[in-house]
Amino acid sequence: MQPTPPPPAPVLLAARSLQMVYGTGPTATHALAGVDLSIAPAESVAIMGPSGSGKTTLLHCLAGIVRPTSGSVLWREQDIASLKDTQRTALRRSDFGFVFQSGQLLPELPAVENAALPLMLGGMPRAQAVATAVVRLGELGLAGMEDRRPGELSGGQAQRVAIARALVGSPGVIFADEPTGALDQTTGAEVMAVLTQAAARSGAALVVVTHDPTVARWCSRTVAMRDGLVSGEFYAPAGHQPPAPATQQATAPSAQQAPAPQQPGGQGR
Repeated sequence: MQPTPPPPAPVLLAARSLQMVYGTGPTATHALAGVDLSIAPAESVAIMGPSGSGKTTLLHCLAGIVRPTSGSVLWREQDIASLKDTQRTALRRSDFGFVFQSGQLLPELPAVENAALPLMLGGMPRAQAVATAVVRLGELGLAGMEDRRPGELSGGQAQRVAIARALVGSPGVIFADEPTGALDQTTGAEVMAVLTQAAARSGAALVVVTHDPTVARWCSRTVAMRDGLVSGEFYAPAGHQPPAPATQQATAPSAQQAPAPQQPGGQGR
């Protein structure tokens, strides 16, 4: 029996009848074909699906990186798809945080300036921005590494800098696109532990795009996508625990044994 959905929670971020079409006529590609999705404050959601399922396109629409062909994206009840480009850019800098597969750190900047960059771009004085970033880096176990450049950091350390950068502005939601895709299994588990714990401490919602069920199990809800539609959902049991460390995963369920998604009532169709 699948765990039942929790009681309805306030909606922080939502997609309503979201469609994204590339091209026209018979060759048009429907990357999103009518997606409905609601995300609550402080909720952690994994969006899973095979390549071409629309999961990354959905993240880009939710984050205001691209405008959908039709439908709406509501952030605190405001349709961000209707905002001007400059307004959406400001929103991504102030209210959203991002963690990407490769980290996308600037190689010429030390860790502390990479982490402080969103604050400085937002107009905060450099000294104040750097001081805030130092605190975030320390919380993520990088105290003493503030002056190291990305090339002097391990993959896991670089992703922690990226997480610090995502958190430095106290965002309402953090978007993570395949955050462990470039890491080995053990380092990936460490990064997911840091990411989920840091998001929970800050009170931010977390939206993770992944093809890996082990990564998805770090989140309280998994949304499965296929052919541009939400095909199902799985809610983790109340008080769920994150995956066992890599050394214990030999006895954990395989991806093929993971619980089948629960079909939501009309969700995404």
